[in-house]
Amino acid sequence: MAQYSAVIGAGTMGLGIAYVLAAAGDTAILVEPDAGRGAEAIGTLTGVAQSAVKRGKLEETAAKELIERISVVDAVEALPTEGANLVVEAVPERIELKKALLPAIEKHCAPAILASNTSGLSIDELATVLERPERFVGLHFFNPVWVMSLLEIVKGAQTDPAVLEAARALAIRIGKDPIVVKNMPGFATSRLGVAIGLEGMRMLEEGVASAADIDKAMELGYRHPMGPLRLTDLVGLDVRLDIARNLSKDLGPRFNPPQILIDKVAAGELGKKSGKGFYDWTE
Repeated sequence: MAQYSAVIGAGTMGLGIAYVLAAAGDTAILVEPDAGRGAEAIGTLTGVAQSAVKRGKLEETAAKELIERISVVDAVEALPTEGANLVVEAVPERIELKKALLPAIEKHCAPAILASNTSGLSIDELATVLERPERFVGLHFFNPVWVMSLLEIVKGAQTDPAVLEAARALAIRIGKDPIVVKNMPGFATSRLGVAIGLEGMRMLEEGVASAADIDKAMELGYRHPMGPLRLTDLVGLDVRLDIARNLSKDLGPRFNPPQILIDKVAAGELGKKSGKGFYDWTE
């Protein structure tokens, strides 16, 4: 079979990764065991491609061909046994879930490069379940993947330099601007971004200012393209909560999640994807 790239998980990040791989000409296969989410995946990505057409970023024919390069299967074992050159795991940010999944991917798709889209979990810890940890690397994409240019490449202690260079080449090929970081808690981006986001939440809790004004302070005062609370709504409050809890274990109480974040996640207020977070997205 011809070569392909696979993405495990058809959530927000998985969809975006599959889209940019297909946009670069790859055959991209999404693995999603949830039948409902799997059924919606192609429709969602078709909408993204059509939006690009309307903005003049993509020709109609190219958009059609892009979507034709994406398919969905319901299990890792349903992937072709030959031809995988890259598999990106993009399941929720829970280390036991990822560690349970990675060996099956490695066994089925060897000798593909195996990557995790984790935004803060230890690459070295994840690699402990692999037989070939030298083929493993972190590829931290940013949401929305089809817009954000940054790709954070995380080098594990055992990552082969050739795999690292292949990851850098991939980033450039799919139109991303890569940075390479050591496997440290939170890497570079999550550590900085979460720190600002958590402090914004504490300010909101303390009544310092409204969510909109806290965001405006960073947008106009520090030229951030988006404030920390609106960004949290786009990333997902549940995702931010998982990252904060993981960072607090490694880096101490400065990353303890504020009660407002815990309460909102418990109430199902997860941000844009649920219709409400720090902002109302229902309209």
